[in-house]
Parts: sequence; structure tokens; C-alpha cells
Amino acid sequence: MKNPLPAGTQDLLSSIWSNAAIQSDAIADSDPVIMDPVKPEEISHPPMDQLQGLEYCIDSNPPWGEAIALGFEHYILALGTAVMIPSFLVPMMGGDDGDKVRVVQTLLFLQGVNTLLQTLFGTRLPTVIGGSYAFMVPIISIIHDSSLTRIEDPQLRFLSTMRAVQGAIIVASSVQIILGFSQMWAICSRFFSPIGMVPVIALTGFGLFNRGFPVVGNCVEIGLPMLILFVIFSQYLKNFQFRQFPVVERFALIIALIVVWAYAHVLTASGAYKHRPHQTQVNCRTDMSNLISSAPWIKIPYPLQWGAPSFDAGHAFAMMAAVLVSLIESTGAFKAAARLASATPPPPHVLSRGIGWQGIGILLNGLFGTLSGSSVSVENIGLLGSTRVGSRRVIQISAGFMIFFSMLGKFGALFASIPFTIFAAVYCVLFGLVASVGLSFLQFTNMNSLRNLFIVGVSLFLGLSIPEYFRDFSMKALHGPAHTNAGWFNDFLNTIFLSSPMVALMVAVFLDNTLDYKETARDRGLPWWAKFRTFKGDSRNEEFYTLPFNLNRFFPPS
Repeated sequence: MKNPLPAGTQDLLSSIWSNAAIQSDAIADSDPVIMDPVKPEEISHPPMDQLQGLEYCIDSNPPWGEAIALGFEHYILALGTAVMIPSFLVPMMGGDDGDKVRVVQTLLFLQGVNTLLQTLFGTRLPTVIGGSYAFMVPIISIIHDSSLTRIEDPQLRFLSTMRAVQGAIIVASSVQIILGFSQMWAICSRFFSPIGMVPVIALTGFGLFNRGFPVVGNCVEIGLPMLILFVIFSQYLKNFQFRQFPVVERFALIIALIVVWAYAHVLTASGAYKHRPHQTQVNCRTDMSNLISSAPWIKIPYPLQWGAPSFDAGHAFAMMAAVLVSLIESTGAFKAAARLASATPPPPHVLSRGIGWQGIGILLNGLFGTLSGSSVSVENIGLLGSTRVGSRRVIQISAGFMIFFSMLGKFGALFASIPFTIFAAVYCVLFGLVASVGLSFLQFTNMNSLRNLFIVGVSLFLGLSIPEYFRDFSMKALHGPAHTNAGWFNDFLNTIFLSSPMVALMVAVFLDNTLDYKETARDRGLPWWAKFRTFKGDSRNEEFYTLPFNLNRFFPPS
């Protein structure tokens, strides 16, 4: 066969290939990474019981000045839920701005009290105990009860509805109190493994996606700058120091919030929203909450301030579903908080103790009238990782701010008037951070196992898909998929399946304990998990979870 290339071209190509071969050999000789075989330890990272990289862990404390400033930052973040829940529910009940302010103050006061109880006597993890959206479905059902909607006087209807909600929450709180203090939840938690907990913890953050950018989109000109600034300050400028102190990283939330809040106030004062739709003004303006003008200077919440609670069996049974959802969501949140506080996973005894005290908190919510139960604040857990400070003392100081500003109405209302869009922008980062903590538990499992891939994938997908179906159905039909003549039964099912962590736990734990569970203990991560199943299984548990004031003498850990 004839060669189609001329002789000169052949010589040129031969020269090029020869030079390329010589250069390749030279590079291979000079670069050991290319030639030497890669060692396994250079590819993988060893699993770590405690998260590294935090500046302060659960039992180490920053200087008092820094701790107080960080506590105030956590207080500001906790305001989002404390304001949003009453702002949505009180007008539906017939209440006015004054009623809304009182409910916000009461919820904030109980957040502080419950946070102190949890950090002192519960799990002792640095967790803020705030209001829970899980209680919205049964509460809205009570609001629409025909016996209450027929009341014509708005103020009387508000008080009657509040008392009905209080009664339901008081009765339902017994579920967590019994499961927690009887150690029944500790027994149940022994069926959990790292592979089963991954979807639960991950969806504690991912499951809140509808409170992130969908809310930011309601006022992009405020929400988007807040999101961008918070990421820049907390991540890209985290190494900026003032007198050897990482001020930007520690207080990225406050710095970004001040800038964007001032910007939003300028837009409001300049009349930028004067002719915009009412809902846009609610989402963007800084003067639409009417909290400052309606708030008293000093008001101390007290039990039964709305009158004697009323009790209804149907309302109470439906509310129990919300208490169960709160229990599951807090279980995942406690495990995430332990990791971001550089602590070991809480043993079942400690976890059950924390659930018991959370039940006490829900009981207090019912007695005081907060229009919500209690659950661990996911956004505040994310802030532990963002600031790299997991100190218990910081959270206890934030609880002090909550109690203090809830009694000084005008000052508390000033901070509570921050547009919710600003909080939603921060949630986009913090919820994602908590979700990634859940995914980090995969390091203790074998993800080359098709069994584990199946469990994680299916439970994550159904944990997102089923609640989204229930949510979408409810928006279109104005009632949930469960729609029978028994209202309490409808509320129970609709509440359960609207929670992503709840669905994920049911799917993941069931699959994990039924699919080849005897032969796959190592793949599931149980050898690593075993030492944290008892309080005395790891010496570090005593350091992190022992009760104060030598109370372990009266409540010995198991």
C-alpha cells in the first residue's frame, strides 16, 4: 500500500513524536505522583468520632465578651421562627396586632426557658429549643373547628381558639414526657444505626427547603444580597482578623444582617414599595409587622394568661402526631448538634432524657399559650458550624437574651421587625450545613454495599417526595390526602406525612432492620456505633453529658 504522506511530512511527524516521548519520560522521572502507586490512606480519610476544626467545642468556652456577642447572634437567628408562627396563626384566629405581639413575646420567653432546661438537664447539647412548624396542621384544624368559627366577636374567638390549642398541647405533651423519662425512647433508639440515621439527620435540613429560597424569591432584592453577603463573610473572608480575632467569620450573620436591614429600610423609606402589591410589601418592607407600635414597654408572660384551657379528645389526639414529629426531628437535630459541637453521639439514655425535658417544654408552651410546641432549632445548629463555636455556654447566654428581650417588649419588637426574607436567605446556608452533617455519618458505613445504597437512596427520595405530594395536594384541594369523616384521623396522618425526617425514619429504620440485617453489621456501621450505645461505653460521654450539681447521684446513667 502506498504511503499518502510526502517524505518531508513523515520526517516532521517522526521528530514531533520523538520529542514528545523524550518530554514524557522526563516528566515521569521528575514527578513521583505519576509513577508511584497511590497509597489507600492518600485516597480515603479515616472516620472521626468527633468533628475537627472547631475553635470551641461543647465544654470549652470563649472569653466572656465573645461569648455574649455570639449568644446575641443566636438570639437574633431564633427570632425568625418566633415571629413567623404567630404572625401566620394569630390573624386566622381573629387576633389583632396586640395579640400577635403578646404571643411572640410568650413564645420567645418559653424558647429561652426551654433552652436553659435542655442545656442544663436534658441532653446538655448546645441546642436552642424553639417553636415547631410540625404543630401547624393540627392548630389550623382547631382554628377552623365549626364550634369556634361561629363565634362572631373576633377577640372572643381568638381567646377561645387559644384555650382550645392550649388544652390540646398540654395533653399531647404527655407523649414525649412518658417516652423520654421512662427510657422507652432509649430502647427504641437501639434500633438505629449510622446508615439508618443518615437520611433522618440529612432531611432535618434538606426537608426545610421550602423555607429557603422560595421565601427569598418573595423579595429577591433583599433576600439575594443577604444570601451572597452571608456566604462571602462566613466563608471567603473568614481568615480576616482584627487583633488576631476572626471577627468576620464569628459575626458574619450580624454584619450581613445590619447591612441588608439598613438597605431594606432605605428602600422602605424611599417609597420603593409604595405602589407594589400588599404581599410584596409584607415580604420586603421593614415597617409592616406593626410589632413596635403594638408592643408594651414591659410585659412578663405567665401561665394561663389567656384563661383556663379547654380540652377536646379529637384535638388532643391530632396534636399527638405533631408531638411525635417533633420527637423525630429533634432526635436527628440532637445528633447533628453533637457533631457540630465536637461531641460524641449522645447515648440512648441521654437522648431519651433530652426528649423527656423537651416534653416538659411542650407542657410549658401549652400552659403559657405560645401557639406552638417545642423542637430543636435547626438554624441555630447550623450557626454552630458557621461560627465554628459549639460552646454550651454561648447557647445558655442566648437563652438569657430571649428571656430578657421577651419581657422588654419595645426592644424585643425592634429586632423582631426584621423582614422574614432576610432570615430565609440565611436558612439557605444553615439548613444545608446541617443536612451535610447527616451525610457525614456515611463515613462509618460501607457505601460500596448495594444494600446501603438502596436504603439511603430510597429513604432520602421518599422523605422528600411524600411530604411534597402531601403539601402540593393540600395547596390544590385545600385539605390533605387523608380526608375522611374523622377529622382527628385526617390531621394525624397529614401531620405525620408532611414531615421529611419522620418519613425518612420510618423507611430507613424499617429497611435497615429487615434487609440482611444479621450479616451486614459492619456495613451498617454498628461496630463503630456500639460504644455509644451505653453511657459508660466511652469515657468521653461523662465529660460531655454528665448532669450538673452532681445530679447523676439521683439519676444514674444506664
